[in-house]
Amino acid sequence: MKTFEVKGHAPSLLPDGYDFDLVWSDEFDGDRLDESKWDYRLCMMGKRHPAWTDKGVKVENGCAIFGIFEENGEVVSSQLQTGYNFMDQPVEKTTFGKDHLQWQIGKLHKDKYLHRYGYYECRCRLQQLPGWWSAFWIQSPIIGASLDPKKTGSEVDVMESFTPGEVKAHNVFTGGYGLDMQRRKVGGMHLDEKEFHTFGCLWLPDKYVFYVDGVEDGVIEENVSATDQFILISTEPRGYRFEDHKPTQEAKDAARAGDTFLVDYVRVFDIK
Repeated sequence: MKTFEVKGHAPSLLPDGYDFDLVWSDEFDGDRLDESKWDYRLCMMGKRHPAWTDKGVKVENGCAIFGIFEENGEVVSSQLQTGYNFMDQPVEKTTFGKDHLQWQIGKLHKDKYLHRYGYYECRCRLQQLPGWWSAFWIQSPIIGASLDPKKTGSEVDVMESFTPGEVKAHNVFTGGYGLDMQRRKVGGMHLDEKEFHTFGCLWLPDKYVFYVDGVEDGVIEENVSATDQFILISTEPRGYRFEDHKPTQEAKDAARAGDTFLVDYVRVFDIK
C-alpha cells in the first residue's frame, strides 16, 4: 500500500499499482457537520424510521462523533448520506390531472455527491458497546429499478459492525430488497474496537476489492455497478427491525452509557 498524507489526520492507505487523485473528502474539521456534503437519512423504504434522528452527530477534534441516546421515548442514532434512495421517502397522495392515480414514489431530492469507480475509504473507531451497529457503504439512488446492476447499481457494504470488534463480511446487494435481491459476500474479521481502523473499497468496472487497514480482504466480481452512487455512514439501535420494532435492552443500555462511534475521515480517490 501507498500512503496519502493529509495534515492533521491519519494518512490514507492506497492500493499499489495505481496513481490516485483525491476528488472528494470530509476530514470533519471545524465544529459542525458540513451540510453541503451530508444530509441525515431519516426514512427507509417509504417510512419514517423511528430510530433515526437528525441530532445524532457532533463534529469535534477532527472527528464526526455518532451517539446513541433516548429521544421522545425511542432509542435513536443517526445515518449520514451524500445522496438519496428513490424508494426511501414516504409516498404522498397524488393525482394525474383529474384522475386519482397514486404514484408510489415519494418526493425526490437532489443528490449532494454521486460518484462512479475509484477508491472509497473511511477511517473510524467502532462502537464500544453492544446494542447498536455501524456501517460505511455505497448505494445507488435507483437500486432495484431494473435487474441490471450496470444500469441501476448495487449496495456495497465496505464495513458493517453489529458487535463491538466484529467486522462482518463485505456485501454487494443488487436487484433491490425484494424478490429479485441478490447478495454476494466476502471477508470479515475481528478487530480491536478501541483503536481506529481504515476500511476501503477499490471499485473498478469489473470488480470490487476490499481492504482493512491496508490489507486486501476479498474480491467480488459479480453484480458490479456501472452507475453513479452515493456514500453513507450509518448507525442504528438494534431491535427496530424485529417484529415488535422495539429497541433491545442492550440498545437502551448503550444509550444510557453514552456510547459513541467515531469517524476520522471519508475520502474518495479517482484513478488517474
